[in-house]
Parts: sequence; C-alpha cells; structure tokens
Amino acid sequence: MAISQSATDARFARRDLLKYGSALGACGLMGIPLASAAPLSFRFACSAISWGTDIEEAIRACARLGLPGLEPFRNQVVHYLDRPLALKKLMDDAGIRIVTCSNGGGPDFSSTFFDAAVAPKTISDHVKFARDFIKPFGYVEHFKMNMGPRPPDGETSDDQIRLAAESLNSIGEQTIRFGIKLAPHPHVGSLIETEHEARTLLKLTDPRYVWFTADTAHLTLGGMDPLQMIRDYWPRIAEIHYKDAPRHLRGNRVLAVPKSGPEAGGHGWFRNLGGPDSGGVDFPSIQKFLIAQNYQGWVTLDLDASMVAAGSTMEENLKGNIKYLVDVLGVDPKTV
Repeated sequence: MAISQSATDARFARRDLLKYGSALGACGLMGIPLASAAPLSFRFACSAISWGTDIEEAIRACARLGLPGLEPFRNQVVHYLDRPLALKKLMDDAGIRIVTCSNGGGPDFSSTFFDAAVAPKTISDHVKFARDFIKPFGYVEHFKMNMGPRPPDGETSDDQIRLAAESLNSIGEQTIRFGIKLAPHPHVGSLIETEHEARTLLKLTDPRYVWFTADTAHLTLGGMDPLQMIRDYWPRIAEIHYKDAPRHLRGNRVLAVPKSGPEAGGHGWFRNLGGPDSGGVDFPSIQKFLIAQNYQGWVTLDLDASMVAAGSTMEENLKGNIKYLVDVLGVDPKTV
C-alpha cells in the first residue's frame, strides 16, 4: 500500500522530535550554549557531490549527520532517472528529503545556454528532467540549475546572456505550471560568473518564471557581495548555498579565480565554515538577514572534495561545518 504524504510528513516530524532530544544532549556535552539557539524557519541540507554516483551512501551519511535534506546532481542519480519513486522511498526510509536535483551531468542532456543551435534541446531536456524526475517527489519546490559552460573564447557576451535568458524564461514558464520554480545558480567557470553577468541575466528573465540560487562562495569569487545580492533579489531567492571563501576576499569586487584551468570553477578556493583561512563570507550577517526575513527555504552546505583535508572524509568535514552553525551562528540543533 502506498504511503500518503501526510503519513510521510508525520514520520519526519517524529524523527525531528527524537533527533532534537539527542542533539540537545550532544551539544550539552560539547559545552555549546543552548540558550543562545532558537528554532529557525529554514532547514539545512548537504550536497551529495563528494559521494559521486554512490547516492545510497550519501543518503546514509546525511542521515548519520542528522541533516534533514540532501541535494544531488543528475549524474549521481542516473540509476534512478526512470524510477524516481524508488529513490524517494530510500530517502523517506532514511528520514531525508531531496532538496532539489541539479542539472549537472548524466547521459543525453544539454546544459549549453549560449548556442542558439542547441537551445531547443537544452530547453526540452530541462523541462523533461524537472517533470519526469523532480516532480514525482511531490514536495520539491525549485529546480536549482547550473548555467553550463562558457563560450570557447571564455567570454560571455550580453547577446549570449540574452539567449540564455530566453531559454530560462521558456523552461521556467513550463516548470512553474507543475509547481517547480526554476532557480539558476551563478557559478565561477560557468556561463554566468560575474556581477554584470548575474545582474544582466536576472534583469532579462521574467520573475514570474525564473528565481535565483545564491551560493555564498561563488558570489564572492565572482566579485559580488553575497548579502547584497541576496537582499537585492530577495523576492526571487529559491535557495541558499553556504560555503566560505579565503579571508582576504571579504569585500572582493572582481573575478578572483583564473578564467581557465582547473581552478576556474573555484576548486581550491572554497573554504569550510570556520576552517583555516575562512572568513571571506560574512555568515553572521547573512544568517541574521535570513532570520529577519523569516526565510522558509533550504540552506545547503554545498561542499566538495577539494575542501576535505588529507586523511579525512566528507562526513567528518561536514561535522565541523555543522559545529560552526551551532557554535557561531547559534543554530538550534534540531534544525540541523
């Protein structure tokens, strides 16, 4: 017999209550001042990127960490593309929700947005993925998507941004019909990486159909103030990614990473929350703003393998980031 959504929601509520009690005890042992923590209107998740195609282990790790949400990429769920409800059952059984699923990778899928010749396939592939894989989960509210590669010469023109905006408007107009907000993600090394490119894309897209995923590290590396971008486009924010950047980049207003090569996508430039040389992002101010706005969405700890110290694991790495949430940001343990 199929499990109703209300029954599933009740199971999540029971899980949260049990986890809250154990988390309180653990935090008491660590000496964390519980009086400073308050329940939040938003929830925390982690990215599945560092587990590669082993999405099942990512789910188990997320459950062990006590995080209520997991965010995979398309290439990590290739074995479930034609059976999303099988993945949903694994996640339901673990007490985990899928936050969204990014468009990255996997077979027969176009993520090129600057080429008019492939725009029809890019549009149809994204709509199909949102409809056939994301929608069946029944509760996912947005489709976080990367913007694909930059042109061969490494420079994105305003005309190419205009073409990308037309494709996004088309995709978003279709996905919103079945309740999913399209939320592009400015990302260094991708078509949209700088402040001019991000603001131009948001200006040219229809706010009825296109929202925004704000990644604190990528915005900083791209020369943007993450808090200012979140404030300026608040009505269109669908999701927040928390990861830090080098301390000397606080207030950075230029592209900080190389335009080509292995570091163009930010790898080697990301920092853990509270880790060595962190502090490029003003997380206390961002957290305060989200609380003041009664943010209702997800905050994903979007960490990758380049952020894991030699001899450690991503699971251990995430524990340190979660500790920062509790110790520094005053997050109530039951929200993580």
